[in-house]
Amino acid sequence: MPMSKVTIRIDDKLKKDAEELFNELGMNMTTAFTVFIKKAVREQRIPFEISADYPNLATRLAMEETERILRDPNRKTYSTAEEMMGDILKDEIQD
Repeated sequence: MPMSKVTIRIDDKLKKDAEELFNELGMNMTTAFTVFIKKAVREQRIPFEISADYPNLATRLAMEETERILRDPNRKTYSTAEEMMGDILKDEIQD
């Protein structure tokens, strides 16, 4: 079967990371792209979900916790880092 050459530009680090992954999976970059393209053609779509960048679950949970803390009327606030550290150390000494 006749073969075509495809040239793409990709960030050096991303290429290196992809090559390492594909090598672990027992294939090279050409095979990985061929697998992707065959699946896309067979399914007539990009074979995975594409969405806008959105924080992962751990980040979303941290953001929710931050919002909860900020809404807490009983939370401690400090004017300086030294004031906060003094309060933390005071609590450690009392324990």
